[in-house]
Amino acid sequence: MKFLVTAVLLSLAIAIQAGSYSDRYDNINVAEILGNKRLLTAYIKCVLEEGKCTAEGKELKSHITDALQTGCTKCTGAQRKGIRRVIKHLIDSEPGYWDRLVDMYDPKRVYTGKYEKELRTIKA
Repeated sequence: MKFLVTAVLLSLAIAIQAGSYSDRYDNINVAEILGNKRLLTAYIKCVLEEGKCTAEGKELKSHITDALQTGCTKCTGAQRKGIRRVIKHLIDSEPGYWDRLVDMYDPKRVYTGKYEKELRTIKA
């Protein structure tokens, strides 16, 4: 009986994890990236397909469209917090890059408008 319960719980945990993005990059220092123009630009160019990508950049790029369309439902709490911080920074400090990213990943502006409306009203 104990084995059956363990097997069911393990299966459930695997199923839940399969529906979420990997948490292996949850400890990335977002503040460090946002505070380093060269590093931030490298990530942005990766996502815009204008430059090389690190492993983290490839992972980010592979989930952007899905995360945008689903409101980041597969994101971990750390990912949600980090993404909001990055979007806020791009809207406030890098509007040219923000516009280019929106043009690429949400050209009809179906999904990004809600982020813009919400995050423009929040002080950094």
